[in-house]
Amino acid sequence: MSDIIEFIFGQYRGYESSHIILEIVAIIASILSVVFSFKNKIWVFPFGILSTLIFVYLLYQWNLLGDMVINAYYFIMSIYGWYIWTRKVDATHETPITATSGKEWTQSLLLLLATAAGVYILYFTTDRLENIVSYIDMLTTGIFFAGMWLMAMRKLEHWLVLMLGNVISVPLYFYKGYSFSAILYLFLAIIAYFGYLEWKKYLNKQPILERE
Repeated sequence: MSDIIEFIFGQYRGYESSHIILEIVAIIASILSVVFSFKNKIWVFPFGILSTLIFVYLLYQWNLLGDMVINAYYFIMSIYGWYIWTRKVDATHETPITATSGKEWTQSLLLLLATAAGVYILYFTTDRLENIVSYIDMLTTGIFFAGMWLMAMRKLEHWLVLMLGNVISVPLYFYKGYSFSAILYLFLAIIAYFGYLEWKKYLNKQPILERE
């Protein structure tokens, strides 16, 4: 058991205590954000904004530029999503949960590819391109960009897209030595599955968003 604990958390010995504290705070905020998303409540966005701001700083320090860009994008999309979720579509109802159309899937794929290409350019121009990890980072960045866009538009399938990105990120973060974040992505992958099932119940019911 001690060997397992050492494998998962031993690398934190050499980290600055401020970074460890910030990572834990960001993880807690991320968990709260996804829980509120699961419950279809507007508080998904304030906690998401807090988490992304912290991770932008940390990921730059960790040389994960793709994920840094993801979190900067998440910050912007959280503000946009906050607006979309509370926007009135008629006198009494706000933006409902809907299924992703074929056109929106095409747009999501184009966004994924454009994002991955953009992150490659970022790695190349900053001379931070390392190995296969950098390319996996490009892929997950594109996946998360597409998933967050679908979430902001309140599309059911955003959960499946984010789940794919979370699953890929688990071994990536363990490999890089950021175990707390790897465990977070594992948790988020599980939540994404159940979030999909929960949101499916809301589909076509056009519920009014609660603000609790």
